[in-house]
Amino acid sequence: MAILPTLSGPADLRGMGDAQLAELADEIREKIIETVATTGGHLGSSLGVVELTIALHRLLESPRDRIVWDTGHQAYPHKLLTGRYERFDSLRSLGGIGGFPRRSESPHDVFDGGHAGTGLSIGQGLAEARDLRHGLERIAVVIGDAALMSGLSLEALNDIGQRGTRMLIVLNDNEMSISPTVGAFSKYLSQIKLSSAWKHGKGAYDRAVERIPVVGGTALELSQRFRKSVVNFAQPGQLFEDLGITYIGVVPGHDLRALLQTFAGALQLREPVIVHVRTQKGRGYRPAEADQIGFHGAALPPMTAAFERRTNGASASGAPGPEVARTAPKGVLPMPTESMADDAAPATRLRADAQVKIPNYTAVFMAELLEIAREDRRVVGITAGMPTGTGLNRLQAEFPDRFFDVGIAEQHAMAMATGLALGGERPVVALYSTFLQRAFDQVVHDVCQNDQPVLIAVDRAGLVGEDGTSHQGMFTLPAQRQVPNLVIASPKDEQELRALLRTAFSQDHPFALHYPRDPGFNLPPVEPRPIPVGQAELLQEGSEILFVGFGPIVDRARQAAELLDAEGWSVGLINARWAKPLDRQLILEQARGKRLVVTVEESVTTGGFGSGVLELLEEARAVDPAFREVILKIIGIPADRFIEHGSVADLRHLVRLDVEGIAGQVRETLVTLHAVPRATEVRPV
Repeated sequence: MAILPTLSGPADLRGMGDAQLAELADEIREKIIETVATTGGHLGSSLGVVELTIALHRLLESPRDRIVWDTGHQAYPHKLLTGRYERFDSLRSLGGIGGFPRRSESPHDVFDGGHAGTGLSIGQGLAEARDLRHGLERIAVVIGDAALMSGLSLEALNDIGQRGTRMLIVLNDNEMSISPTVGAFSKYLSQIKLSSAWKHGKGAYDRAVERIPVVGGTALELSQRFRKSVVNFAQPGQLFEDLGITYIGVVPGHDLRALLQTFAGALQLREPVIVHVRTQKGRGYRPAEADQIGFHGAALPPMTAAFERRTNGASASGAPGPEVARTAPKGVLPMPTESMADDAAPATRLRADAQVKIPNYTAVFMAELLEIAREDRRVVGITAGMPTGTGLNRLQAEFPDRFFDVGIAEQHAMAMATGLALGGERPVVALYSTFLQRAFDQVVHDVCQNDQPVLIAVDRAGLVGEDGTSHQGMFTLPAQRQVPNLVIASPKDEQELRALLRTAFSQDHPFALHYPRDPGFNLPPVEPRPIPVGQAELLQEGSEILFVGFGPIVDRARQAAELLDAEGWSVGLINARWAKPLDRQLILEQARGKRLVVTVEESVTTGGFGSGVLELLEEARAVDPAFREVILKIIGIPADRFIEHGSVADLRHLVRLDVEGIAGQVRETLVTLHAVPRATEVRPV
C-alpha cells in the first residue's frame, strides 16, 4: 500500500525504517511529476531535495521547530509531507495550493517567500527571537548555492557568524558552483568536527598552549594558523569558517542515511553550522536530469499515459535497488511548454505535430535587441541569474564578450550598468519586474541621479500567474514614476515594442521599457521606427467616454469600448505608450468635455499610470473650467491586497482586468454618475 497518502504529518516519519523512507521518496517524486505535468511548477529543484526534506522532517519537530525554505520553489516535498497531499493536484491554480510556502496554508510554512537570498536573514531573526525568550526550538534554513552568493545572504552570513547564532544552514548545492574537495580526509575531518571531543578538545588545547610561559601567545597563534591551514587544505568551506560558521561537507544529498547522521550531529552543536549537501536537480525524471535549466520550472506536456519505471540505478536511499526514472509518453516531447528556468522563458513546442506558438514579448524584444546589437557594438546585456528567462542567452551565444550574468545580485547589475554607461557602452539590464524591486536604490542613486542611458528591460510586467504573490509584476511602475530623468514606456503590441526599443537607443537618458509575460498578437512585422518620447497615439475618437491605456491592456480597453459603443456610448481611445512623460497635449485635448475619462493599466493603482493622468487633470482643472466636470476612473490592480496564484486569465477575471471586467467597472461608474448615452437621453419638449 502506498505510504504517502496515509501520512498525517511529518511526525509519522519517525516510525519508519530505511526501506519505507526510500519508498516514500519514490512516491513523493512520482506525485510531483504527475502533478507538474498538469499544473506546471518548479520541477527540477523540488525533485532534487526529496531526501533532504525527509531527513529534516524526520529529525525536526515541525512546526515547533522552524524550517525556512529560501526562495521556496523547492518546497513541494515539504508540502506533501505536511498534510497537503489531498489538495496537491490544485498546485498553482486559483484557490489551490501555492507554488511557494504560504503561512495561510499551513503552520509548517514559516515564511511567505519567493525571492532568493532572504532565508538566512529570516532564519537568523527567528533564532535570535528564540534566544531572547529562552526558547528551545531549532531553526533550519535550506538555501541554494546560487542564492547563497546574493548580497543579502552574504550580509546575513557575516552577522550570523559574528553573533554566533545557533542555527542549521543546509546548503543545497545542485549546480557545482562551490567546488568540493572529495576524499576520505575531507569526510574524516567533517566527522571529527561533529564530535564533542573536537569542540571541547580544541578549546582545552588552546587554553593549555596559551598558559605556556613567555611563548604561550605566540605558540597559540601559530597553532591556530596551522589548524586553519589544514582545514583550508582539506575542504572548500574556509569562507564559512572565517566568518565563524562551522562547515560540514560535502554530504551526498540522495543518501538518506548520510543526511540523517550528519544533520543529527549538526543539530547538537550550539553554534551556527552549515552542512554542504550535493544534490541533483530533476532527480528521478530523466528529461529533467538531462536538462536542468529547462526543467528548473516547467509546465510539462500533458501526460496521458502512465510513467515508465526503469530499474537501472540506486534507490532513493542510496542503497542498491530500483530507481524510479521516468520518461514522457510516446508522441510527447520531453520539453517544458512554459519553462520557468531561471524562472524562465516559453519554449515553442508541445508535441511533435503541434503548431509553433505565437512568440511572446520576451522573444520579440530579444530578436530586435540582437538586430540592434549587430549594428551597435556598444550594446551590452546584463542579467541577474536569468539569462534564459529574459532571452539574453541569445545575446550571450552571439556576443559572449558583451554579456554579463552577475548571479542573484540585482543591485550589482544596476550599479554595474551605470559604470558601463559612464564608460561609453549602451547597457541593457533585463530583469523580471518582481526582482527589479530589489534594485530600487541603484535605479535612483546610480542610474538616474547620474542620468545615464541604461535601458531597464522590465520583463514580466503585470500579472504573471501561477507563481503568486511574490512574483506579480505590479509594483514597479508606481516606484519608477517618482524618479527624475527616467523615461517609462510600454507598448500596446509586439510591433510597437520593437519601435520603443529603437526609441530607447535613440535617446540618452535612463529608459524603462515594460512588457508582459504574454504572447503577442501575432501581428505581421513592420519596420520599427523610433517614436518621439512622450508622443501618444489616438486610436479612435469619441465624444462621451475616453479610455487612456498603458501597455498591451490597450487592446482589452478597445474591446471594452466596443461593448460600450454597442450600448450607445461614444467612446474614444488613446494608446498612451508613455507613463513618463505623459502626452499632456493629446490627453487634455481628448479629455475636454468628456463625461468620463478611464485609465487602464496592469499595475497597482496607487501612484501608477492612472495617478499620473489624475495629476494632469487636476492641474488643468485649476486653470480651465472645461475640465472641472470631467470625472476620472482609474482601473488597474487593486492596491489593497497581494494577488495570489492562478492562471493569468483567471487572475485578470478575478481583479476585473479582462474585457468584461473593464466594461463592467465603467458601467458601474456611469450608473453612479446617473449618466445615460446622449443618443438615448429624453429631452424636454
